[in-house]
Amino acid sequence: MPQIIFLPHEEICPEGAAVEVESGTSICDAALANGIEIEHACEKSCACTTCHVYVREGLDSLDEATEDEEDLLDRAWGLEPDSRLSCQARVGDRDLVVEIPRYTINQVSEHH
Repeated sequence: MPQIIFLPHEEICPEGAAVEVESGTSICDAALANGIEIEHACEKSCACTTCHVYVREGLDSLDEATEDEEDLLDRAWGLEPDSRLSCQARVGDRDLVVEIPRYTINQVSEHH
C-alpha cells in the first residue's frame, strides 16, 4: 500500500506524519482520515484552492490535473510546478511526499 509522508506544518501537522493509504484515495481524504485538518472550503468539489499542496516527491505517479484543477491552481497562493489540489490528486501506486503551504487564499479558516 502506498504511503503519504506529510512534511511538518507548524499549525496543521507540527511533527509531520506518514500514513498508508489505498490507491485511488485523494490526498485530502487521506489527510483528513488521519487527523490532519487540511482546509477544504468547497467540501472537495474542485471549486476553491484552500486544499492546495505541494507534491515534493511522487508527482509523476498521480493522474494529470484536469483543466478545471489547472484553472483553479492559477489562483492558489504560492503556486509552484509541483502544486496540486489535494481534493483532486489521487494516490497512485507510489509513495508521496506532500508539503502543506503555509498560507491559503482563505481569509477565515474553518474547522470541519
